[in-house]
Amino acid sequence: MKYGIAMPASPSPADTAHQSESRRFATGRQFELRREDALAVITELAAGLRLYSRGGVQLTESYGDDDIPPGATGITLAPWANRVEDGIWFLEGKKQQLDITEASRNNASHGLLRNAGYALVDESEFSVTLEATVFPQHGYPFLVRHQVRYELDPGLDLRVSQTLINDSQATAPFVLGAHPYLRIGDVAPEDLVLTTKAATRLVADERLIPRSTAPAEDEYDFSGGAGVGSLLVDVALTDLAFDGGMARHTLTAPDGRSVSLEQDESCRFVHVFVTDTFPGRSKAVAIEPMTGPANAFNSGDGLRWLAPGEAFTMSWGITASL
Repeated sequence: MKYGIAMPASPSPADTAHQSESRRFATGRQFELRREDALAVITELAAGLRLYSRGGVQLTESYGDDDIPPGATGITLAPWANRVEDGIWFLEGKKQQLDITEASRNNASHGLLRNAGYALVDESEFSVTLEATVFPQHGYPFLVRHQVRYELDPGLDLRVSQTLINDSQATAPFVLGAHPYLRIGDVAPEDLVLTTKAATRLVADERLIPRSTAPAEDEYDFSGGAGVGSLLVDVALTDLAFDGGMARHTLTAPDGRSVSLEQDESCRFVHVFVTDTFPGRSKAVAIEPMTGPANAFNSGDGLRWLAPGEAFTMSWGITASL
């Protein structure tokens, strides 16, 4: 057999249409899910949640067609969430060096698929499943797949499952997470109240690397509701209050409307990020479900190991009372 350069097969009309559509958006192909008055828009890039709305009320922060997700808006995170200090961790005593992707703090941030395009696995009227592969590389010598499924359920809530599948011949470490920002339509962020019930906060240094734990008290106690207008926080919380297998974190408007992020018991951590640097917004509130916190590859806190051929799934979702 003679080796040579093979000419690519002619794309099908459907492939051509999808490629053309993807080129119109900085985040690639857009997958729209509609059920009654609920709408979810999922992106090819990072299997991200670009928009969730109910009855025309926007329940997540979004961005323009030509923008990449500001502040990591809506992206999914694998094979780690948050940060790895200096991008360094050790595997069986051997140093692993990840690329530094947060130069200002010299950390490896938000996993290895933030800039990856996800392939379509399955699509129906109310759901879509996307998948991307992490290939063995410096700093992470494992072959794993991250599969993300979004569904608008009969109650019009958004349900999300993230599954990591280990195709390696070795046991692989991981943390999964997601980075949604919540809002309630045009209600001023300063008028919202954040409620989340957690007993413990992770005390981080100036590089946002956890160094110890402390009770979630004073300015970190959101159990009775805290006005967003007075908050600027970037903190991980754990020892969450689970009810019926789910922990809930809620933003409430003055008129009583609310939006909540729910996470299952595989997600023992939540990261709360309230910022005044989100483009076009005076404040923005990210509520990030995570199976482990920042620097879990070094601390072991929340770190899981996936055996060859095995899979692990975390679940979260967004609900609203409008």
